[in-house]
Amino acid sequence: MMSPSEPFVPVRPSELHRRRMRLMLWIGSALLIVVGLGWGAYFTALGRWAIVAMDLVILSIGIVIALLTRQQHIRRAFFLLAVSMFAIICAVSLLLDVPTAQAPRSTHHFLLVLAVASLLFLRDDRALLRYGVTGACFCAFVAMASAQLGVTTAYNLPDSLRIWGTWVNNGLSALGVFLLIHVMVSDIAEHSALEVDLRKGLMRGEFFLVYQPQVTTQGQVTGAEALLRWRHPKLGLVPPEEFIPLAEQSGLILPLGSWVLGTACAQLVAWSHQPGLNALTLAVNVSAHQFRQADFVGQVQSVMERTGVKPHRLKLELTESSLAHDMEDIIQKMVQLKAQGVGFSLDDFGTGYSSLNYLKRLPLDQLKIDQSFVRDVLTDPNDAAIARMVIGLGESLHFAVIAEGVETRGQQEFLMQNGCRLFQGYLFSKPISAEAFEHFVLAA
Repeated sequence: MMSPSEPFVPVRPSELHRRRMRLMLWIGSALLIVVGLGWGAYFTALGRWAIVAMDLVILSIGIVIALLTRQQHIRRAFFLLAVSMFAIICAVSLLLDVPTAQAPRSTHHFLLVLAVASLLFLRDDRALLRYGVTGACFCAFVAMASAQLGVTTAYNLPDSLRIWGTWVNNGLSALGVFLLIHVMVSDIAEHSALEVDLRKGLMRGEFFLVYQPQVTTQGQVTGAEALLRWRHPKLGLVPPEEFIPLAEQSGLILPLGSWVLGTACAQLVAWSHQPGLNALTLAVNVSAHQFRQADFVGQVQSVMERTGVKPHRLKLELTESSLAHDMEDIIQKMVQLKAQGVGFSLDDFGTGYSSLNYLKRLPLDQLKIDQSFVRDVLTDPNDAAIARMVIGLGESLHFAVIAEGVETRGQQEFLMQNGCRLFQGYLFSKPISAEAFEHFVLAA
């Protein structure tokens, strides 16, 4: 029990969801272990050693899933659970639980539980994977429920056992679906509550910017990237990967992005009046939703006029995914802003599917090597090749190239040897407050 002196620390919705998914895996592994032991004992008594061997495999899979869950290998545990459960349910339905006039099949109802569990677990994955796994479960269920499928063998369970087993299977599968729907409803409620808090946070001024330095090979700070943070009154610091997607889904990314741009420009103006800081540039991320607004160019112009920022000190960062639609409109807007002196950087380059034909038409100033490639650049030949390709492409198109997520000297040295001259990452500094950033620059 928590003592009165201990502060109450709320749990974020995403962490609650992860805990529920881990609990689901624990229950699934326990179910496989119990099934393996129970049916193993039953068929051992009957001397059906082939089925006993299968039960031992089921028992082993349950133990492996439990170990993976304990070691936090959640995705591996889930896919092992999903594949094994699907195979086991189908095998039992076809070989053991063969329907008769006296006792209908019931094992296939667990496919519904597996389908809902898969939909819930894979909610943030690609639609093809999410609906592919779920659809396979539903298709198998429909086939089992609509046809008298089954193989008559000596291993078929007797009707006397299957009659009461039907009650057990139907009850457990109904309970499983109910519990999973309860988790879904809870996730939706927490998602809605966080969206409400997001709106309130914007009005209450709970958001703030931090700045991560961008440095040269000599350690000189040329600028920074402005990064958004949210200090929730109860949840504390909410990670951007949790609230940014929610802001995009709810449309709040538009007022939030407008606030970020205005705040960043005001900070640039403040630095312009300080010796040693007046030559810095500041990169601001712009979402695809913002860029698609018809009056986006006018919004940026209005912010620059209001704050008095020098356009050539401002750099707008686009992600490669934002180029997937309305490329001609994007190019036109970039050209208009570029004519006023605003710079452009393409963030997360190499992670999307942008055409090189379009890339040469974009009025860019900079390419960013995504940190997912920088992280393993010393150990993964593919990542090393991609990093070299981006650097070479930048040189060919006369773009500056900056590597983000640089955390070790080895990574920096590799990038330098291949022609990269700008870096950003924890090797130099984590994202810090404006005041701390000023001290960092002046001390460099």
